[in-house]
Amino acid sequence: MIQFTKHEDATLKECLYTAQHDSGLKIAIMPKKGYSKSYAIFGTHFGSVDNLFIAPGKTEKTMLPDGIAHFLEHKLFEQPDGSNVFESYAKHGANANAYTSFHVTAYLFESTQDVQENLGILLDFVQKPYFTDENVSKEQGIIGQEIGMYDDDPDWQLMMGFLGGMFHEHPVRIDIAGTVESISKITKETLYDCYNTFYNLSNMCLFIIGDVAPESLGSFIDERLLQKEKAVGEIKRFYGDEPMSVYQKEVRKKLDVSVPMFMLGFKDPDCGYDGRELLKKDLELSVICELLFGKTSPLYTDLYEGGYILGGMDSETACEVLYGYVSLSGESRQPEKVRDMVFEGIKKVQETGLLDADVERVKRAMTGQYIKQFNNLNAVAHQYIAQVFNDVSLFDFPSVMEEITLDSLNKRLRSYFDPERAVLSVIEPQ
Repeated sequence: MIQFTKHEDATLKECLYTAQHDSGLKIAIMPKKGYSKSYAIFGTHFGSVDNLFIAPGKTEKTMLPDGIAHFLEHKLFEQPDGSNVFESYAKHGANANAYTSFHVTAYLFESTQDVQENLGILLDFVQKPYFTDENVSKEQGIIGQEIGMYDDDPDWQLMMGFLGGMFHEHPVRIDIAGTVESISKITKETLYDCYNTFYNLSNMCLFIIGDVAPESLGSFIDERLLQKEKAVGEIKRFYGDEPMSVYQKEVRKKLDVSVPMFMLGFKDPDCGYDGRELLKKDLELSVICELLFGKTSPLYTDLYEGGYILGGMDSETACEVLYGYVSLSGESRQPEKVRDMVFEGIKKVQETGLLDADVERVKRAMTGQYIKQFNNLNAVAHQYIAQVFNDVSLFDFPSVMEEITLDSLNKRLRSYFDPERAVLSVIEPQ
């Protein structure tokens, strides 16, 4: 019997029930009374960066072909009896999907009916891999075509150029789908080895949100889990010895675009921790980015009114345990001028410091967005699965935001945004 712990947030008026199954599987259920839709994600802590590891009980490192996590995601939908998982879902009114990121592979569905039946389909097919020489060979052709599409995608190539310029060794610089050459090395044996290591339930998490009862779902989940005991030992992962410097300050590529696209970013000098401390850094950088680059900032006004950026400019923060960056992206006929103006604008704010009133305004706005997101089941589910393996809790946001001060923000601003650790990626018209 699965025993749930109830976590209540009085401000949000939300409850989260969490448990750890005997197999080690993390389970989290968020009841949303009166909601017609339910959403479930079954994810494993295995992404494209996990290509070098020592499996539990082994002593030697295993090197995987690039793109294998994404390849394995595709193959799990193949059933031994030839049945189609998507057709099974459709019979119960569910839409299903899956994705592979740098750190997580996840399988999901959303439905307005038959939650238990759809959950059964999800748990069954993810726990029953079926790989043959024939179906692996067939998939190599399909994914090879997908890789060709990504090679011509300006947005994707802009980001991969950026990551390739920023990192020397960390495998985040490698394309999630791999290359045609790397996936040609994948065999059914490597897929089974990979599956048995990373799809062990002690390396996975199940999150369900909707008008559901944790107790009844708990007993149903318990019956459907094939693994009954926790794995012995941990997976040892290796990501290279990444230096503080960037690999290449400028990266350029020509593709079929009408106007040059740019992505400018700064490498994180402060890594190596998870949990609340990691969340605090992420929130601090989000506040700083809004004040530096948001549509009400002096820098944005200068760039836009001067015609240096065309349309908007997006900022992003990436905060992982062993790496991170802040990036800006947009379109510009003078990306080098944008870079110079950004460096200059940041330097000015570093010298004068951020203002308390501005900080409080942005903190309030971000807290409002956080509260609002609990009406969006998809957003809650994806946030949970993205943070759980970094030991960040769904309800940590308000208390961590309270810890952020003007002093901590100015300190982060001055230590993080160093032009020496900046990369400019540009996609130019052919």
